Amino acid sequence: MGTLLAILAVLFLALIIIIPLVEKYAPKNETRDYSRITRWIIPLMALAIVLQLIRHYFM
Repeated sequence: MGTLLAILAVLFLALIIIIPLVEKYAPKNETRDYSRITRWIIPLMALAIVLQLIRHYFM
């Protein structure tokens, strides 16, 4: 239980430090083209399902 609390504390502190840094140094007013990302979502999800099926039946 102590290990779990230590891990959660480290993650919480990392979020407190990382989020303000990301917001500070993030590019402003930049339009992003999400079509390049969205076309990969379905194939990656299909790959994840196939890999989980292989893991389930063969391991």
